Amino acid sequence: MAKKKTVQDFIQMKQAGEKIAYLTSYDYPSAYFAEKAGMDMLLVGDSLGMVVLGYPTTVPVTMEEMIIHARAVRRGAPNTFIIGDLPFMSYQESVDQAVHNAGRFYKEAEVDAVKLEGGRRMADRIRAIVDSGMSVMGHIGLTPQSSGQLGGFKAQGRTAESAWELMLDAKAVEEARAFSLLLEAIPPELGKAITESIKIPTLGIGAGVHCDGQVLIISDMLGAFEAFTPKFVKRYANLGEVMVRAFSEYIADVKAKRFPEEVHTYRMPPEEVNRFTDMLHKKGFNLE
Repeated sequence: MAKKKTVQDFIQMKQAGEKIAYLTSYDYPSAYFAEKAGMDMLLVGDSLGMVVLGYPTTVPVTMEEMIIHARAVRRGAPNTFIIGDLPFMSYQESVDQAVHNAGRFYKEAEVDAVKLEGGRRMADRIRAIVDSGMSVMGHIGLTPQSSGQLGGFKAQGRTAESAWELMLDAKAVEEARAFSLLLEAIPPELGKAITESIKIPTLGIGAGVHCDGQVLIISDMLGAFEAFTPKFVKRYANLGEVMVRAFSEYIADVKAKRFPEEVHTYRMPPEEVNRFTDMLHKKGFNLE
């Protein structure tokens, strides 16, 4: 089993030009297989609200839900760097709230870092969490928790002025001592400019090939979420189709009495069957 990577390993990967493979995970099985495949890091994202819990947005997700799923991911991937995503209103109110909830992730789910959305306006939260001995990944561009302010789930930084604002946000996140920065739904030119202007690794999701690594939502890349598919998704499998086909075949087998078969059955020894039949008769059960 490969040794768990550290914050320093990711910085060295950026310096060496080695890309970082990053994926979301919400449960034990997906974390187990991601680690087995050699994933560099896993994010227990608040996207679980939509792709696992069925909420219309990420906004309703609670710290309790995040910790339950993060603990499952940690059990599945004990040797993988895991990041816990601070959900909406778990850090926005105050610096103290941000530090407290980051600490909950560390103490209750044994994460290696936390992630929060926002650039300059959240720099004080990032700095305080880091000062408390924890690691932070920043997140700018399309920030789903505040998508209402951004006009919905839309790409960001598509004008020179808005791109410059995101450059300033990236620098603020770095200066607050975050160990890395997630860039979501921005033009590749901007992804390249940010990646080359800061020393911490950038992880892109819809931010172009120039980022230091890439992340996808596991349900999107496996074809297990059909409500919508963002432009930046590459589908590597279609598990939704596989599941529907399997469920349909199971239903048909049950209805046609093809399942269970003898191979799926536990048998009593013949002498125990006779004894059991006698017991039933004595108790007044007359079974065919």
